[in-house]
Amino acid sequence: MGLLYLGTPLTWDEAKQYADHVREHGITQFLHTWDRVKDRWGDELLWGDEVEYMVVTFDDEEKNAKLSLRQTEILAKLSQVVGDLTDDDTPALMTVPTFHPEYGRYMLESTPGSPYTGSIPDLLSVETNMHYRRTLARKHLKANEIPFTFTSFPRLGTNGVFTEPYFSSDDAKSSHSLFLPEEITNPHARFPTLTANIRSRRGSKVAINLPIFIDERTPRPFVDPTIPWQRSIYPEDPEAKNGAALIDHIYMDAMGFGMGCCCLQLTFQSCNVDEARRMYDALIPVGPIMLALTAASPAWRGYLADVDCRWNVIAGSVDDRTPEERGLKTSKDSYIIPKSRYDSVDLYIANDWTNKPEYNDAPVPYNRGVFERLRNHGIDEVLSKHIAHLFIRDPLVIFSETINQDDTTSSDHFENIQSTNWQTLRFKPPPPNSPIGWRVEFRSMEVQMTDFENAAFAVFIVLLSRAILAFNLNFYIPISKVDQNMARAQRRDAARSSKFYFRKDVLPPGHTALTVSPLSCSGSCSPVEGTPGKEKLLRNCFLPVPRPSHVEDGPIEDEYEEMTMEEIFTGKGSRFPGLLGVVEAYIDTLDVDEGDRLQISRYLDLVRRRATGTNIVYFLRKCVLTSVLGSLQTPATWIRNFVRSHPSYNRDSVVSQEINYDLMVAVDEIERGVRRVPELLPEDYAPTNGYHSKPNSP
Repeated sequence: MGLLYLGTPLTWDEAKQYADHVREHGITQFLHTWDRVKDRWGDELLWGDEVEYMVVTFDDEEKNAKLSLRQTEILAKLSQVVGDLTDDDTPALMTVPTFHPEYGRYMLESTPGSPYTGSIPDLLSVETNMHYRRTLARKHLKANEIPFTFTSFPRLGTNGVFTEPYFSSDDAKSSHSLFLPEEITNPHARFPTLTANIRSRRGSKVAINLPIFIDERTPRPFVDPTIPWQRSIYPEDPEAKNGAALIDHIYMDAMGFGMGCCCLQLTFQSCNVDEARRMYDALIPVGPIMLALTAASPAWRGYLADVDCRWNVIAGSVDDRTPEERGLKTSKDSYIIPKSRYDSVDLYIANDWTNKPEYNDAPVPYNRGVFERLRNHGIDEVLSKHIAHLFIRDPLVIFSETINQDDTTSSDHFENIQSTNWQTLRFKPPPPNSPIGWRVEFRSMEVQMTDFENAAFAVFIVLLSRAILAFNLNFYIPISKVDQNMARAQRRDAARSSKFYFRKDVLPPGHTALTVSPLSCSGSCSPVEGTPGKEKLLRNCFLPVPRPSHVEDGPIEDEYEEMTMEEIFTGKGSRFPGLLGVVEAYIDTLDVDEGDRLQISRYLDLVRRRATGTNIVYFLRKCVLTSVLGSLQTPATWIRNFVRSHPSYNRDSVVSQEINYDLMVAVDEIERGVRRVPELLPEDYAPTNGYHSKPNSP
C-alpha cells in the first residue's frame, strides 16, 4: 500500500504546490536508477505473494459478524511474536513471515519472510507458507476474531453496527462519507491524508455505483432507503440526492469501499529489464481472465450486486480526476484522462518486434515534458511513453520532511507517483542500494477463501510466466480489447457466461509446436549440464525469438477472436493449446518427481474446473486421456447462491445482518475443512493437504 513515512503530511492545497517538484525529481531518480541498472543481467527467478486478510469479530448472541478495528494492536502483537521467532520455529523450507498494515483498520497483509526461488520444493511450499501465516495470525487474535481471506465485506457501510467497536460516519472528517466512519481507516497519517486529498483534488467525493442484482422482490425502480439523503454535516452531503447516487444501483462514496478490499498479488524478478518488459506485456491480456476466474465479491453495502468483482469499486474509490480530466468540463489547461489511476494497463512496453504499434490502440495522454526528457536521455520511445503516462498524475501524499531528497540514493519521489498508479500489472525498477532486480507485479486476482485456492492460482501464474518465456509465447491483442475484457470479467457469472478476446496463434513464427528457447545466461541461471536433460529449476533468461527475415503481417483483427473461458484454458485449434496446455507442456520440461507432479496437478485441476462448464472434462496429459470431475463455481457464484438460498432471504437483494453472520461462519468452516462444499472446492479438500510438516530428522 505504498510508502509509510513518519512525518507531517501536506494538505492538498499545500501538496499541489510541490507536484511539479516531485515529478521533476522523480524522473531524475528514475534516470539515476536506469543508468545504474539498465545493463543489469542474469538475475535468477525470485518471486513472492501478498495475501490480504480482513479480521472479523463474531457476536454469537446478536448473530452479527463485524469488522475488528484492532489492526494497530494486532500488528504490534504479531511484530513482537514474529520478532521472537527463528527459522527453526517455522515449517520446513520457510523463513519467518512478515505482516504489514493496509488501508482498512481491519486489514492485515502478509508476505513470506524471504522470496521463493525457482525450485520445485519452493513452488510447493506456497500453500504451507500461506497456511502458516494464517495460523500464526489467528493464534494471536481474540477468541472471537478470525482472519479471513475474503475480498469484500458484504455489510461494510450499512446502517447498524458493522465494526467493533462501533463508530458513527458523522465524524468522517477525511472522506466525508455518508456510510463509513473515520475510524475505518488506518490511523497512519498517509491513509487519511490520501483519502482527503483525493476528495479535495477531485472537487467532490468519489462516486461508485454498482448495478443492483434484481431479484423477485427487489423494488423497481430501486431507490436505496438506507442512504441518509437529508444529512447536512459536510458540504458534499447533498451530492447523493443531486445525482451522484444512481437509481437501481448500490451507491458508495468513500475510498474505504475500494481500498478496504482484499486481494492476492504476485511479484516476479526478471533476468533483466528487457525480459521484465516482455513478461509485463505477456501478462496484460491474462489479467482480465484471472479476474473473472477468481471473482469473489458479489455483495456490497448490504446488497447483492449484479457484478462479481471488486475492480470498478477500487477504480472509483481512488478516482481523483478533476471534472475537466473526466471530460465533464472544458479546459485549455487540462487534458482528458480516460481512466482512474487505479485501472487496467494502458500501454504495452516491450522493446520487441512482436509488440506492434497497432496493439497500443487506446488513447493514452502522457506528460510531454517528461517524455522528451526521457527520450533525450536515450530511453526508447515505448518505455518513455509508459513512464510519461504514469507522470500525468499528481502526487497525492507528500510529507514535508521528504520534499528535498538526494536523487542519487533515493527513489521516493519516483515511487510516490509510480506506486499510486494502481494497474493490473506494475513494472518495477530495482530499488537503490538493493540486490533486488527488475520485477513485474501481477495484481488483478481476487483473494480466495482458502489457502489451497490462493496457492493454486499463485502456482498457476508462476508456471504460466515461465512457460511464456520458455516457449516465447505471443499473447498480444489490442489494448482496447483488453479493456473490453476487463469490463466483461466483472459481469455476474462471467467465467461461465462471457466470452473474452484472446489471441488465436500464440506460437512463434515458423513453429508448429511448443519448443523451449535456449537459456541466455551463465552462472546461477545457466542450464543444467547434460542438456537436453530436464531442468530442476524454474528459470529466467530465455532468449527471445529474433525477428524472421520475412514476416507476413495481416490485419490485426485476424489475430484474435472471442473465446469462452474453457477455450482459453483448454485450447482452441492447432495454434493455441490453451493456458493450461502450455503450463502442462512446460512442466514436462522440468525434472519433477511423481509426488510433486501430483501436487501441482491438484492445483491445476482447480484452475481447470473453474474454467470449464462441462460435467466431465477430458484432457491429454502425458499421452493419457484423463478425466476430472465437473466444473467448480467461483467464490462469487457460491456467495450469491448462499445468500439467495438462506432461509431469511426475502428475494429482495438485501444481505441482512443474520445472513452475513451465517455466511462468515460458513466461510470459516469451509476454510477449516469442517463444511464440505463440492460445488466450490475439490471433494478431497483439507486445509492441511499441502506439505505442512518438516521431514523427519535423521
